[in-house]
Amino acid sequence: MPTTRRTIRQVLTVSALAVAGAVPLTASAATANCDNKIDGTKTISAWFHSGTGAERDTLQKQVDAFNASQSQVKVDLKLLPEGTYNDQVKAAAAAGNLPDVLDFDGPNVYNYAWSGNVLSIDGCVPAALKADLLPSIAKQGTYAGKFYGVGTFDSGLGLYASKKALKKAKVRLPTLAKPWTAAEFTAGLKKLKAAGYKTPLDMKIEYGVGEWYTYGFSPIIQSAGGDLINRTDYTSAKGVLNSPASVKALTTMQGWFNDKLVDLSKKTNTNFQTGKTAISWVGHWMFNDYKKALKGDLAVLPLPNFGKGSKTGQGSWNWGITKATADPDASWKFIEYLMQPEQIVAITDANGAVPATRSSIALSKNFKPGGPLEIYAKQLSSISVPRPQTPAYPAITTAFAKAIQDISKGKNVKQALDAAVSTIDKDIKSNDGYPVQG
Repeated sequence: MPTTRRTIRQVLTVSALAVAGAVPLTASAATANCDNKIDGTKTISAWFHSGTGAERDTLQKQVDAFNASQSQVKVDLKLLPEGTYNDQVKAAAAAGNLPDVLDFDGPNVYNYAWSGNVLSIDGCVPAALKADLLPSIAKQGTYAGKFYGVGTFDSGLGLYASKKALKKAKVRLPTLAKPWTAAEFTAGLKKLKAAGYKTPLDMKIEYGVGEWYTYGFSPIIQSAGGDLINRTDYTSAKGVLNSPASVKALTTMQGWFNDKLVDLSKKTNTNFQTGKTAISWVGHWMFNDYKKALKGDLAVLPLPNFGKGSKTGQGSWNWGITKATADPDASWKFIEYLMQPEQIVAITDANGAVPATRSSIALSKNFKPGGPLEIYAKQLSSISVPRPQTPAYPAITTAFAKAIQDISKGKNVKQALDAAVSTIDKDIKSNDGYPVQG
């Protein structure tokens, strides 16, 4: 999916909305007080990152259709370039010029909420809609026990493989119930190399150092029993990120680099589509390109199991109501329109993402039961891990991405992870543990 692909290339700005001088509020203090009543007619402003052409065009059509469907609320949509989106939102927060409704990347929810710039929407979201959400969407939108953001789509990771290549190398096809073990996966890569694939695995290294390195590769340590931070209190990464389990798992990954099993191309590549690599470690957004190239030879598979079961990343852009809104009910009326199953299917057909609700999945040709990408929907309901739900996430992702880069270049794995832990813990300490203040 191009939107996710570009999003995960970005290195998140530390404390994106914790602008200088901003005083964090408690989750309960920053609440959208929806009362199911809109006073008069309202015009609300909404900002959206300018994603793919199809996605952007679909959202504009949805806004036009919403405005035409009723006379109470009119949406004034502003499209902002994705590359500078967070900077513009940060500047607007500092100047007191936020829109009523804001589109923001999932991992930023927690910093936005901590800073008091987006409101809790618990009182706005109907119980039926909450029950219909994928567990991953519900987790992503939650901070300090409150719900702050709701997405129309989610994302996920997996492996794509050539069935003919695996058969030729005598490597079995894994399933979600029985994924490859780390050892089995490594052995399979070596068999594929012996079968003629110079670098059998594509890990999208060309996406660059940044959010892709965290989104794409943190499931490795989570599958092993490690994590990016201790999630009991989010005060330290020590003993978790640099745990023996994490070190062992990333030592296995480093071995793939050392043995030249990974395509290290820094340019946008089509090596999987052209048969130069046999397996691609990426997400659902590449399905259409891969299906077009491989047709019936394409297999969609789960990530390997490093000891505690296969895991996958999750998270994508979602909608929230900012502190600037004068009428939360008017803002919510627009978001609620976008959350209708038919609207969710329209946007996910355009951007290739996983529909955010069970009812919309049932209407999706790709993700419904029996569909070619059903595995992605199943993963989000069972084995997905949200990125750490803490305002410290920008510091966490920057530190982990650097560790992965260092590991790929041969640095001692334990030392690389120790350095990441030090960076993360210093950030948390410098922000007094990111306390939720009253």
